[in-house]
Amino acid sequence: MMKLKDFKLLIFLIFIPFFSFTQVNVFGEVYDKTTEIGLESVEIYNEFGDLLAVTNSYGKYEFTSFKPKLNLIFFSYGYEPFKSSVIVNGSISEPIFIEPSIEQLSEVELIAVKQKLFSIKRLKDVQGTAIFAGKKNEVILVDNTMANLASNNARQIYSQIAGLNIYQNDDAGLQLNIGGRGLDPNRTSNFNTRQNNYDISADVLGYPESYYSPPSESLSEIQIVRGAASLQYGTQFGGLVNFITKSPNTEKPLEVVLRNTVGSNNLYTNFTSFSGTSKKLSYYSYINYKIGDGFRPNSEFESKNFFSYINYDFSPKTNLEFELTYLEYLAQQAGGLNDSMFDINPYQSVRSRNWFKVNWLLYNVKLTHRFSDQTLFSFNLFGLNASRNAIGFRTNRVDQVDSFEERDLIKGKFRNFGFESRVIHDYTILEKKATLLLGVKFYRANNSNQQGPGSDGSGPDFGFDTEQYIDYQAQSSYKYPNLNTALFGEQIIYLNKKISVTPGFRLEHITTGSKGSYKNINLDAAGNLLLNETIYSDETRKRSFVLFGVGASYKPNEFLEIYNNISQNYRSVTFADISIVNPAYVINPEITDEKGYNLDLGVRGVFNRTISYDISLFGLIYNDRIGFVQKIFQDGNVKSERGNVGDAFIYGLESLVDFNLIKLLNIDYNYGASFFVNTSIIDSKYKSSDINGITGKKVEFVPRLNFKSGFKFSFKDLSTSIQYTYMSEQYTDASNSINSNLSGVIGLLPSYDVLDISLAYKYQNFKAEAGINNALDNAYFTRRATGYPGPGIIPSPPKNIYLTLELKF
Repeated sequence: MMKLKDFKLLIFLIFIPFFSFTQVNVFGEVYDKTTEIGLESVEIYNEFGDLLAVTNSYGKYEFTSFKPKLNLIFFSYGYEPFKSSVIVNGSISEPIFIEPSIEQLSEVELIAVKQKLFSIKRLKDVQGTAIFAGKKNEVILVDNTMANLASNNARQIYSQIAGLNIYQNDDAGLQLNIGGRGLDPNRTSNFNTRQNNYDISADVLGYPESYYSPPSESLSEIQIVRGAASLQYGTQFGGLVNFITKSPNTEKPLEVVLRNTVGSNNLYTNFTSFSGTSKKLSYYSYINYKIGDGFRPNSEFESKNFFSYINYDFSPKTNLEFELTYLEYLAQQAGGLNDSMFDINPYQSVRSRNWFKVNWLLYNVKLTHRFSDQTLFSFNLFGLNASRNAIGFRTNRVDQVDSFEERDLIKGKFRNFGFESRVIHDYTILEKKATLLLGVKFYRANNSNQQGPGSDGSGPDFGFDTEQYIDYQAQSSYKYPNLNTALFGEQIIYLNKKISVTPGFRLEHITTGSKGSYKNINLDAAGNLLLNETIYSDETRKRSFVLFGVGASYKPNEFLEIYNNISQNYRSVTFADISIVNPAYVINPEITDEKGYNLDLGVRGVFNRTISYDISLFGLIYNDRIGFVQKIFQDGNVKSERGNVGDAFIYGLESLVDFNLIKLLNIDYNYGASFFVNTSIIDSKYKSSDINGITGKKVEFVPRLNFKSGFKFSFKDLSTSIQYTYMSEQYTDASNSINSNLSGVIGLLPSYDVLDISLAYKYQNFKAEAGINNALDNAYFTRRATGYPGPGIIPSPPKNIYLTLELKF
């Protein structure tokens, strides 16, 4: 990382754009032709399918252009698509009046209409109070995925995101586990995870794991920005995952959507949403309930989720938003397996007393104010009040029969809050336009974690039983006071009409603390007490540093963009890394923070509204990478040790090509058809390590080939899709162990393939969805868990079916 004194040059680049060119603001308004009321959420596209703007609550839109004349397409559900030519001269364009649809189009037909007008949606260079120019980004349009939304099936929802590695170990989507480029997918901890642009993980610094993921049925889109997001959204290597919930219905005061789903293993889910607008007030709320037995014995679950969003427009320039999210779920955990157990029966369970419970309360208040046509300001105040409890019989030998003695209990509490303020300003120098983003973030966490003996019962009893089991060896209690302040900025600099450069910085100050104690208890072979002492610790770590990055974009024509980016990344040691006793592995006491770089070079675009593509090369330099190695200890035992393994380099090709077959083959517009190919070819190695035998080894969680492909077809109200997934083998430890150990934590993740089939039918306000997941009924696993829900191999679901019925009124 660069030193603070090197900051001056980048500040100069950001604040003084030395090259620019003519770029003109385009303003306009869109109205309902019948009522003459301004229309919100009208999408404006150019003739090549690029999204240029979306109207606000008063029907107003604004974007920039380099062309003197534009052919625009205005689209909104319930209205006839409208095409118009606009002369770009820096003044307000003539108002646009669009007519309500005479015929109510079906949902499939609406999607088909949109696909005729554009091929893909991407984040604009400047969107709201964020800059995405020169960054590798992808946007998932959730309603277009044909995925099993009721169970948050990540394999299907994220099928067109190149290079993602996904844990698939439950059939209800209670948690999201995605990674990429050699990053551990566990609870998406290597991404900065947000909902509507605010943090939702347990502790961004000390424990960045996401126990909460919003139900996919509530989402309009999922925004993913790769490692270059480190400057605006946090220092993580993975980048940003931002869940955008659906917007309120602006056409009536109340819209209700009811969705009920039944599936294999007694799965039942209900999703009910309420939405509407009355004058200056709009809202969107939902209730989501899930219950099922799971696909293994001892894996029942029940989940309750509530969300409410309220928006009030004080004026055309100022609005206030409030969000509240609550999640509660209880899940029995069937435990992990070793390789031989999986080979005998991949769906067996030898753990009947393991339980996991989560309570998650999130809140956010956002104020947005437009000081002028050039300056937009936003302020987010957010917080979390949550707990996570896990109890069960855990031992290093996963095939050991449960002794029905005391269980291991871990209880975590998360109390954190923060704010993030951003201002984005369009200004001119010598009549040339430039854009500057500045932001500041404050984040404080007061979290705690306690481990000790639980009851010897079988139910979800999360109370400690220390008095009865006073000599229980895995006992600890810690508090983690963490503080993070950050100042960040980015500036778009235009070198000419086709080239832009976007330098940026992030100034970080991080203080992490750990205060508490653990028990040092020794027993003899007969179980008699030899030593019982309490070891106290009080540790504080402070870091201040600057992360830098720069992106560039070259657009030689309307069909092609060449982009590249290099950004620094950083990951601090989490309290899970240093203070939880786990029978499956030990922690190296010298464990320290990780740092490195993300590099991207790619081409993307939409050719003639027929082929959408994004093909890129990437490199990830990952220094002091934390991982597992097999180590012989003084007592002669061989155990897995978690610590800083060495410096790694991960590189490869990520490619997504999507074909609009209707346009390509000139098929009748009553039909819709598309075909995509998502391919990642990745290699990796440890460049250096202080541990013998590691240099030159492959990096964990890096499949050489990650391939996904899908075909979608629709005719009027009927649509269907087929999706195929193949993942080559990958290692789970830096030693590149092939064979499993006793706990099942270490060993190869074998290659696997999965086929999914889905079907949907829409009739007026009624919709039916059905599908077969893992249609070939392959037995496979994607995860070797180091802790709960294991340790050991966590099998993936076998063939299962679902049926969803939706009613909207």
